[in-house]
Amino acid sequence: MRLMVAAGGASVVLAGWGIAQTAAPIARYEMRAGTTSGLLGGMAGMKGAAMSMAFGGGNRNAPQHELWLELGSSRAPAGSPPKADHFMPAGAKLGLSVPLKTPVKVPTGPEEPAERRDFKRPKGRILIFWGCGEHAPAGQPVVFDFAKIAAGQMPPGLWASSVPMERRVSYSSSKTYGSWPNDEGKTSVKTDSSLIGAHKVAGNYSPEMNFTLTKDFMGALRTSTFAQPSGATLLRWNPLPDATGYHASLIGGKMDKGSDMTDMVWWSSSMTREFGGGLSDWLSPATVAKLVASKTVLAPATTTCMVPAEVKAAAPQFQMVSLYAFGPEETFVYPPRPANPKTPWKPEWTADIRHRSMTGFLLGMPGMDEAASDNGRSRGDQQDKQQCQPKPKKRGLGGLGGLIGGALGGAVSGVGGNGDGC
Repeated sequence: MRLMVAAGGASVVLAGWGIAQTAAPIARYEMRAGTTSGLLGGMAGMKGAAMSMAFGGGNRNAPQHELWLELGSSRAPAGSPPKADHFMPAGAKLGLSVPLKTPVKVPTGPEEPAERRDFKRPKGRILIFWGCGEHAPAGQPVVFDFAKIAAGQMPPGLWASSVPMERRVSYSSSKTYGSWPNDEGKTSVKTDSSLIGAHKVAGNYSPEMNFTLTKDFMGALRTSTFAQPSGATLLRWNPLPDATGYHASLIGGKMDKGSDMTDMVWWSSSMTREFGGGLSDWLSPATVAKLVASKTVLAPATTTCMVPAEVKAAAPQFQMVSLYAFGPEETFVYPPRPANPKTPWKPEWTADIRHRSMTGFLLGMPGMDEAASDNGRSRGDQQDKQQCQPKPKKRGLGGLGGLIGGALGGAVSGVGGNGDGC
């Protein structure tokens, strides 16, 4: 089954070159480079252990870089245990190399019976909105009963998405697998790390890979928001020159007088009611181009999106916005394709590097939009913001944490929020 999955992945990788290829390369490598800002950048700076290696540390208000590495091979290691390293250019500031660790599969015990789980069964509803516009169109929101979902009565199509994750390297699809970050690494990616330059991946279960990157981490997304007389909220962001498309989403809630969450609100900028899948992952430019054509992803020239008034009315206590910019890709294959298409050709390895930038912020919280902007908003935008300052209304979020945590059988921490904003 692993070989079948690997072969399928190779067919997808090589389809972009118009090559009829059924045999998988011996090894496949994936790098995922990201830039985070706003609340997402701050949370990245607070992560610990292996996560702190993937995300930079330091000033939480500054943009952070993230880096994820995965190596999959059809070979068993020559010797034991499996070992591989990624040798970086000096500008990466990660030392001579980072170790790609092969995880040890640890058997898990039997799952705890449902009747013994300690969680509060949620009440209320999920309200689904989608599309940019001053007002939600007819037929929105689509409403689902949260208690029925928690009881296992999942409405068809609630979590489904036609947007692929586009991950070809994994533990299950490889005979031998290694990844970073891990608990063997001693360094972490920095806010000023650069990926440009010569890279080498070498180990005892894959051919040696050598490639040179010309694309670096993307720039940071900076956002501003403007309340409209209709109750809608205009989102605005800076254009990133290497962005291939954008996607925004919002999750919010409404509480009753007892501070219990009665409604959970979910909004997506997609015009095709897409919420999950690869929209929060790294997507190839070819896939993004198709999603832009279908109006699932906003075009790369887009710098604004209106959150409908009905979304804010449905979620007056809490609105968390996430914005993604999908970026460029660099792909390498060895040996290169022969000039003569009739010449037999079987690649030994492939390497794929994708980029993205993302930010997150709370609507209606004084200072939060400034944090999300990384202090990089233009003076005109700052003046516009100063003309409309919200009056703070301190409210908790615990109801939302209980609602989501109860539905999923886990705990979700609450975050404080304020009232209406610009």
